[in-house]
Amino acid sequence: MLYVHGNRSTSYLRDKINSREDKYQICRNLDYRCGMERLFKEIDKYDAVIIDDIPSHERNRLIKECYNRSIRTYSAPKISDILIRSSGEMNLFDSPLLLSKNDGLQIEQKIVKRLLDIAISAVGLLITSPLFLLIAISIKCTDRGPVFYKQKRLTQGGKEFKIYKFRTMIQDAEKGGRAVLARDEDDRILPVGKILRRLRLDELPQLWNILKGDMSMVGPRPERPELMAEIVEEIPEFVYRLKVKAGLTGYAQVYGKYNTTAYDKLKLDLTYIRNYSIFLDLKLILMTPKVMFLKESTEGVKE
Repeated sequence: MLYVHGNRSTSYLRDKINSREDKYQICRNLDYRCGMERLFKEIDKYDAVIIDDIPSHERNRLIKECYNRSIRTYSAPKISDILIRSSGEMNLFDSPLLLSKNDGLQIEQKIVKRLLDIAISAVGLLITSPLFLLIAISIKCTDRGPVFYKQKRLTQGGKEFKIYKFRTMIQDAEKGGRAVLARDEDDRILPVGKILRRLRLDELPQLWNILKGDMSMVGPRPERPELMAEIVEEIPEFVYRLKVKAGLTGYAQVYGKYNTTAYDKLKLDLTYIRNYSIFLDLKLILMTPKVMFLKESTEGVKE
């Protein structure tokens, strides 16, 4: 395979592809700025071309040329690609058009989604109440600090709310109030906290947030306001995630992991928002227990 990349750092995607040695072999990396003529000469030497984040004009030319030569292509989608591919098709006389309504969930979808949230969160709180007691005792026995941890997060429309979690880190883990993401082998995490994070049991108190209406069972994971502001400076489109309520689980949680890049999280969450259905919610809820036991789903960020 030939790997064509652009300005954005691409090592993480290349590493993921290289991890499947049984299926993919990247033989060469080329920056698109080497020129389209050179790229056209190179593509015939490979079975497939991976097109990462390059400008739309050059990407379109390369995709068309690969199609012309019957060369398989793998393309990392841009935000606009996700918006376009979830549009409806129509014909205006003899002109095909793509219609994107961009109006979010329909009123009937919101009602059914809310009823599902109330039912599942109420039953979930009832069933897990013994587990709440056991976890609370474990945390208290570890350092005698508070059991629950509250933190400001953002939900639909940029509204702030207090999210509830079981405390998994030492007290005052973020001195000065500055947001610090958990790292691999983070020494701030309590011994019992490692187990809770590994199984994502620290998120259980958010069933109360769902019952209150702050969150939904399924949706983009809520970000902290200060982290959101930092991300939006680099990726302005990140605010698109706020078109629906934040969720306990979601598309990015099932198909991504803790240290998935913000740009990829946005693309996964937009895929969910643009293709929303109650059946997709149920599918993601049923898939969530499986990913809870995958180690890579809770990997911390690298130094």
